[in-house]
Amino acid sequence: MIVQTLEGRRAFIADNTRLLPTPHAPELVLHLADEITPLWKLTEEALEEIGLPPPFWAFAWAGGQALARYVLDHPEIVRGKTVIDFATGSGIVAVAAMKAGAKSVLAADIDVFCEAAVAMNAAANGVEIAFTDANLLDAPPPAADVLLAGDICYEGPMATAVMAWLAQGRAAGATVLVGDPGRTYFPKDGLEKLAEYQVPTTRELEDLAIKRTSIWTLP
Repeated sequence: MIVQTLEGRRAFIADNTRLLPTPHAPELVLHLADEITPLWKLTEEALEEIGLPPPFWAFAWAGGQALARYVLDHPEIVRGKTVIDFATGSGIVAVAAMKAGAKSVLAADIDVFCEAAVAMNAAANGVEIAFTDANLLDAPPPAADVLLAGDICYEGPMATAVMAWLAQGRAAGATVLVGDPGRTYFPKDGLEKLAEYQVPTTRELEDLAIKRTSIWTLP
């Protein structure tokens, strides 16, 4: 399959998305699927036929949009610092961190399609972002000043594992910020809310066109 190579994945993204401003952070542009792009119309069966995992990287999810907005509005959190963006997806949070002045950002996602999406979105915004498809949950967090994570609590076991991993990072001295639009498995205990936004999204992805989305930190 052509999508089994990095070049093929880049070409697929270019052919099936549009470069659009992000609704809640319009100063950032991303390669996104929308109702007039081919990717929007592909069924789950069609995706399987071409060897494409669910294209989470092709959408601006509420938690990531909110976290990007918060980082852009509070650049002191990342300025001059090393940052890891966990479960990066499109790379929106990683891009925001670099635009806000981070020294470096490592975008991490086990979906190899994200490597192409992050590189293309970074280039579109004039920044450089490192990428890894390693499962960072297999070890303690790599050394970093800031750990960022948006939309990580879709499933119970994963939410538990990621929050425990982030807590390890916090114990090692990293600042931890999480963006979440009220997912069922998001654990609020032991976290401090920093901000709340009304984030535009799409009914194709969410139950509401506007999602109340919060930014949390591990104190």
